[in-house]
Amino acid sequence: MTMKDTQNINREINRIDGQLYQTFVIKDEHGKELQRINVPLKVEMRIHDVLEIIVGASILAVPVAFTEEVWTMGDQLPWLNVLLLSTISLLFMGSFVYYTSYRKHLTMYKKEYFKRVLTTFLLSIIIVGLLLTIVDKCPWITDFDLALKRTLIGAFPASFSATVTDNIS
Repeated sequence: MTMKDTQNINREINRIDGQLYQTFVIKDEHGKELQRINVPLKVEMRIHDVLEIIVGASILAVPVAFTEEVWTMGDQLPWLNVLLLSTISLLFMGSFVYYTSYRKHLTMYKKEYFKRVLTTFLLSIIIVGLLLTIVDKCPWITDFDLALKRTLIGAFPASFSATVTDNIS
């Protein structure tokens, strides 16, 4: 594609059937439209995204929450290490979401970007906490610190699988 060819491509953002699309309009040298290509933008959080995040978080939450290593790490790791794991998780997730969906549109959809990253992380925490509670490894009432540490440790891999699953569709 030459420089002249790229001058005949216009980009627009349109809403089609309730979803945002980036539309590429290709025109000839006289300005006549030759082709219109609609590419869906995944910059808005919708209910199916939330469901994908829940399923994605469950993919790794189930095997991780049922391992004794996570329960032991919750006992042994100091809070600083647990918080560092959570920070690393947020940074990796944020980078992945940015480069796959928001790189060219962050200024317009900054709020949606942060909402997606934080929602993914919080839903991952909830899924892991729920599973650990079901298998009686989250003593929320008797030892809240231990329960929260185990949940945050388990949310580390669960948030990654949630992010990737959300991005696949």
